[in-house]
Amino acid sequence: MSQTATTTATTAGTAGTAGTAAAKAPNPLVATLRPLALDVVTPLAGYYLLHSAFGMSQFAALAWSGAVPAVRTVVGLVRERKVNLWASMMLGVNVIGLALTTVTGDARLMLAKDGALSGSLALAILVSVFLGRPMMSPMLMPFLTKGDRARSAAWQRLADGRAARSRSFRRYERLFSGIWGTALLTECVARVVGAFTLPVSTMAWLSTAFLIGAIAAGSVLGHRAADPMEKLVRTEAAEPTGL
Repeated sequence: MSQTATTTATTAGTAGTAGTAAAKAPNPLVATLRPLALDVVTPLAGYYLLHSAFGMSQFAALAWSGAVPAVRTVVGLVRERKVNLWASMMLGVNVIGLALTTVTGDARLMLAKDGALSGSLALAILVSVFLGRPMMSPMLMPFLTKGDRARSAAWQRLADGRAARSRSFRRYERLFSGIWGTALLTECVARVVGAFTLPVSTMAWLSTAFLIGAIAAGSVLGHRAADPMEKLVRTEAAEPTGL
């Protein structure tokens, strides 16, 4: 009787410890989106908030909103000995924006400046494809893994080259980022050309339409890569050995 009680208590304690550990385990979706929020959303939101809501000049708003990616870039270099791509990209966008803001003396240059900013983002994405570290993958991962731990682990194996289908997965990874980079670069060229050839009053609303069109194109065409990637992740997650 005593042994049974002891065994039951031990089992309950083990289950309680496992439950506590599971409760404390980070959510894969949150863990993936947190750095993106810090590196991308925070600087962009900070810029628009400081410029539109608080009335700061474009130069001041860009300078202050660039503080977060600047700090994270330096911390990544010092602590991890590697470049934080998203933070570095946003820092580069802000630096380019600061440089362009100093020479924007008319409405056309102001309109072209926004195109140059999206263009720098597009080039950063395309360069990341060339370097084999597609920048759009962290943004796509939560949508394909859906917070499921098995799928998240499968994604990581595929991305790290530890799975039989890694080669195909990486090819689609590069394709997905390439599609988005091309869409944004096309939007940049259209906006800059339009800024200097079309009436300012027309470009005031057309520039927004260009951006929406680029996002729509990236979303629609991106499925050519995202759908096969999801199938690869699902197949990899279903295999017991993860091979």
